[in-house]
Amino acid sequence: MPSTVTRLPDHQLDALARAYGEAVSQKRRQLLIGLALFVAATIVAGIVAEVRPATFVANIWRFTDYIGRIFTLDNGPNTGRPVFTDIAEWMWGLDKWLKLMWETLLIAYVGTLLGGIGAFAFCFLSARNLAPTRWAGIAAKRYLEFCRTVPEIVFALIFVVAFGLGPVPGVLAIAIHTFGALGKQFAEVAENIDMKPVDGLTATGATWVETMRFAVVPQVLSNFASYALLRFEINVRGAAVMGFVGAGGIGQDLVEAIRKFYYADVSAILVLIILTVMVIDLGTERLRHRFLSMSTRS
Repeated sequence: MPSTVTRLPDHQLDALARAYGEAVSQKRRQLLIGLALFVAATIVAGIVAEVRPATFVANIWRFTDYIGRIFTLDNGPNTGRPVFTDIAEWMWGLDKWLKLMWETLLIAYVGTLLGGIGAFAFCFLSARNLAPTRWAGIAAKRYLEFCRTVPEIVFALIFVVAFGLGPVPGVLAIAIHTFGALGKQFAEVAENIDMKPVDGLTATGATWVETMRFAVVPQVLSNFASYALLRFEINVRGAAVMGFVGAGGIGQDLVEAIRKFYYADVSAILVLIILTVMVIDLGTERLRHRFLSMSTRS
């Protein structure tokens, strides 16, 4: 049988149309008010921070001029020509830079590993639904906040004074910051788990550690691995900067080239860092997607 469609009376249709129009108008007013507040806050922030757009526009040529300068050879028979015209001259220090880049990767790897292990052991204490006591959770959260709030470069400066120049200060600085950052991310993952397995093990008399091991870890492990890989990508960049304060890695040669105005060396080291980070990003991206798909299936 053909279905019949009941048509609403005209006065009801008019009422619905007016209600819809009012809702749309209200949303538009909220959007305009939000945009106005955003623009006002941006202007106030710029005034307080003494941002000068005119100065920026007037001096933008210095930045572009420097970029052009670092991609120009400053030694050899092709001096003044683009770096790509003489790769051998441009990459004269490739062997040394690759060794330093390898050191940078090791700094990031060891720092990520140490920080990740600490974050894994600590995140269950700071998770709101898993902390053994309320005060233990509060203390754990505050400690993680301290570790991730202090910039890595500050920790690196402190450790350089304590342990001297080399990769050790860089490893320690990255490990502490990674511990704080991953600890928060791991705790947020743990706070969103299914609590039924936890309640079941608790009811059987399992200890807190046993509950974490058998009821929580299987649910969060794939997400933990994904976050750890993402953090490793970030730490590779951070490890390159650690060299600016003498904490090992290729950053030491980069800052030396900048200070001594070895323009072509600056571009060569930057290109090497960018290519390395790109390769790492592509590799870890696939692994992270695989881990995320595993967590979705489970």
